[in-house]
Order: sequence, then C-alpha cells, then structure tokens
Amino acid sequence: MGKLIDGVWQEHTYKHDDRGRFVRWDSAFRDRVTADGSSGFPAEAGRYHLYVAYACPWAHRALIVRKLKGLENAISVDPVHWHMAWGGWPFTDDCPDTVNGARYLHEVYLKADPHFTGRVTVPTLWDRKTETIVNNESADLVRILNSEFDAVAQRPDLDLYPAELREEIEAVNARVYDTVNNGVYKAGFAKSQAAYDEAVDALFDTLDWLEDRLSGQRYVAGERFTEADVRLFTTLVRFDPVYVGHFKCNKYRLVDYPNLWAYTREIYQIPGVRETVRFDHIKNHYYVSHASVNPTQIVPKGPVIDFDEPHGRDRLSAA
Repeated sequence: MGKLIDGVWQEHTYKHDDRGRFVRWDSAFRDRVTADGSSGFPAEAGRYHLYVAYACPWAHRALIVRKLKGLENAISVDPVHWHMAWGGWPFTDDCPDTVNGARYLHEVYLKADPHFTGRVTVPTLWDRKTETIVNNESADLVRILNSEFDAVAQRPDLDLYPAELREEIEAVNARVYDTVNNGVYKAGFAKSQAAYDEAVDALFDTLDWLEDRLSGQRYVAGERFTEADVRLFTTLVRFDPVYVGHFKCNKYRLVDYPNLWAYTREIYQIPGVRETVRFDHIKNHYYVSHASVNPTQIVPKGPVIDFDEPHGRDRLSAA
C-alpha cells in the first residue's frame, strides 16, 4: 500500500483514528461529465477511458452500470492487475494500460497532476482529450454513467436513479455504505477489539434489516432495480468468498440469509452482470495484497458457491 505525497510515491499504511477504527480517504477528483457539456467535460463516445479493478467493489459498481447501460462501445476500459503491492495498482502484460502506457495507476494520476497528494484508487475516469482525470469517486461515476451518456447508450431507457425513488435510494445508500460497503473494511482493518466489535455489530444489524426488508419487496429501494442494488451487490457477491474469512465477518455467512442470498443470485443472473464478476481477481487480491491481514498470503480453495441456483425472487412483484 502507499499514496502520493506532492507527486512522490511513498509507502503508507491504512488510516485509523485514535481508537483503532479504519478511516477511508476522500476521493480527490470530483468533476462531472455532462450531457450538455456545461461542466467542461461533454459526454462524447470514445473520449473517456475507465480504469478499474475487477477485485475492487467500488470499481465494480461502475463496471456494472457501464455494462447494463450498454456503454461498452462509448467508454473504453482497462483493468489493473489484482496484486496491489509496492507502487499500488499495477499494469502488467496481461492487464496493460492501453491509453497512457503506465506501469502503475499512480503514474496516470501524476500525468493529471504532477504534484498530487492522496490515495490512488479505482474506478478512475480519464479524459483522452484534455489528458486528465475527471472523477475517481464511484458514487459519482455510477450516476454519470446512468444519465449523462444516454445519447450514445444502447439502453437509454434504463434509469437506475428514478426521481420517484431518490429519497428512498439515498436513505438506503447512506446506511449500506457506512455499515456494509465500508463496514466490512472497518472490521477487516480494525486495529482494536473495540473497533472490530463495533463494525461487525453494525454490519450484521444492517444485514438483518436488509433480510427482513427483502422478504416483502424485490429490491432494496422498492419494487424497481436501482443503483442502491448495484452498490449493495458488489459487497454481497464478495461476502462469503472473502469477507467472512479474510475480514473476520463470520457471525453469519451470506448463504445463511435466505432472502439476501436469493437476491444476490438474482442480480448476478441479470444479463451482463456475471461478466463483470471475476472471482480469481477478487480472491487473489484480498488474500495476497493484504499481507498485514493475511501474512502467509495463502489463497483458500473455497467456498464452493452456486450463483446460478434458481433465485425464486420473481414471486415478488417487480416493475
């Protein structure tokens, strides 16, 4: 692990508060691509390039929305290699940077800002025309991809942030982000028993809440598939393969929650989603890259999980 400090790459550990609680760094690039170009970054096919990691749940959000909206021909993509060690996210012969020819993602950040200070993260949206980073915040990118590229999308009719559900989506996102998406990291990177206990208790309280919620409705924000489901899914699909063991989130497994487990299978089986899931990258990244959590860097064989098992969620009403 590391970060850039005034344009220089330095080894750097994860950030914690004085109680040993993991603290996530804020994203640094927050410009927006807009359909009308008012932001200075107009939505144009072929102009933008997305850097992602198949291992990363935050980058996975952007990959799913790009796929579901049918933006593959409009926005190119390069995945980094799964092994994040010295130098951060790397590019390799198997996972090359086809736009900037970088060896590490931090070199792309330096091309955008030679004096950049901060974490180098995925997803990162690169503008070929101005040769800079537009945005590296996954929550922003999900909405940019959802609405701003409709003129060149194959599925402009698909709206993952419908006006009538926005209040509910925001409420669900806020709880899920804090206690589930980021909650598994708070547990896994905790530096004290108290910090770990706090994170795990909050995580499973929310999973219990979601399990009950999904017993009576098909999706987390109501009867329609939205960005809230995308944001939750990328954590759930990694839960049993990684977070249960590696991050000690082992009070229950995902498969112990009938509704959550069926819900996860349903989303996995949506046409296009499974192609964005790479368990080889996911497991290798967590178990090998996080040497402070798994010093032996041994990658477990299991668990064996059938994501293609019929989900039965169609018994609930859906729009």
